[in-house]
Amino acid sequence: MNTLRTFLVAPLFTATLISCAPDIKEFDTPLAPLKPQFSQTGQQPLNEKWWQAFNDPQLNQLIDTALTKNFNLLAAYNRLEHAQLVTNKSYADLFPSINAGFSGQESFQNSGNQGQFSLGLDLSYEVDLWGRIRANTQAAELDSRALAEDVKTIALSLSTEVATAWYRLIEQRSQLKLLEQQIKTNTDNVKLLTVRFAGAKASAADLFQQQQILEASIGSKAMVEANIRIFIHQLAILTGHSPNLFTAPIQFTLPNLPKKPATGLTTKLIQRRPDLRRRYYRIQAADQRIAAAIADRFPKLSLTANINTNSAPNLQSLFNNWLATLAGNLILPILDGGRRVAEVNKKRTLVKEQLNQYSAQLQTAIKEVEDALIQEQQQQKLTTSLEKQLQLSKKATKQIRTRYMYGNEDFLRVLSIQLSQQALERQSILAQRQLIEFRLQLYRALAGGWSLSPSIIKNQQDTNDG
Repeated sequence: MNTLRTFLVAPLFTATLISCAPDIKEFDTPLAPLKPQFSQTGQQPLNEKWWQAFNDPQLNQLIDTALTKNFNLLAAYNRLEHAQLVTNKSYADLFPSINAGFSGQESFQNSGNQGQFSLGLDLSYEVDLWGRIRANTQAAELDSRALAEDVKTIALSLSTEVATAWYRLIEQRSQLKLLEQQIKTNTDNVKLLTVRFAGAKASAADLFQQQQILEASIGSKAMVEANIRIFIHQLAILTGHSPNLFTAPIQFTLPNLPKKPATGLTTKLIQRRPDLRRRYYRIQAADQRIAAAIADRFPKLSLTANINTNSAPNLQSLFNNWLATLAGNLILPILDGGRRVAEVNKKRTLVKEQLNQYSAQLQTAIKEVEDALIQEQQQQKLTTSLEKQLQLSKKATKQIRTRYMYGNEDFLRVLSIQLSQQALERQSILAQRQLIEFRLQLYRALAGGWSLSPSIIKNQQDTNDG
């Protein structure tokens, strides 16, 4: 029997390795070819809790709160708990089922009392001849492991969303501070031009243009204030708070970019990323269901046992009349119209589909790392260029304004250089935030998750329920 079972299940590439996750190289279907290394790499070791590289206590607190209070993450833990319970239930099919029944009846007559009692035990058990039950049980276990990786994926995405919203909030606050300075400068310019216009040293058009610039700055400030509220609301939801009950920390300066992390080998990325690991467990689960479908084509052996006793009113004779039966049923499928064969082929097709989906997701993972690397590299060049442009613009503004005050320069040129400088100031802040976001994308693409504490989540959920 063992030899036959091995012969039937051997073609499945994980059937004998289901107790542990096999290495990716053990796939029979070749994956997309990969270069061993990424195009760029840094020297800084990649921390599991990648956000700590920014050395930002406020960000650390926000992410810690999100990982214990975010309701989407709590729901993911609920799904994982449900899958684990389904797995536990599937293990019960490996053991016999025993049910007990007891009934009693007492009748009262003139001639005396009469009673009847019965006790019965029913046992049923299917012998797992071909491993069908075990394969289904292992498939449920692998589904549970896949959901555990899904929880890590959600937590990883959540931490990235919190960091992105936080630094966008800081960028908008920095923009607001800059706009307030620009509004003050533009207001002073309007006052100066008003005086010059009264002294016939400036035209009405010059004054109107400066007033328009002032109003544009005021309008931009209103939009920035709205964005600040929106990002605060987003952080509230991500950290499990109601938007009208959440107060965001105050910070106006974006952090310096940490050193670039070591990207490592592409094969390490495969083993590290939870979304790829989740896909791999799904493939293994589908493979186990092939084994179950194959085993379903062969005979099933079911054992049943029944023990009954009936007694007279005297309870001492309750166990004096046992009747025990033991029966074995062998069910052999003869004609099913090809249903079982079709089920096996369907399961095999599903595994092939998931293997191809795994390959596609692996390619996407490599792309995400490479995209983040090139975007950060080019964004670094842009921020450096903007810094140089801003320095030159400030020098030019000073020279042109001086020449204008002495009547040697047209106001249109003053207006142009003023607009250019203010735009560069705002663009520099935006570019710095975008540079940080590209690093966040790199961390997200490289990160492999970390050890989460379900007990903390559950305790927090119990607190919310209370």
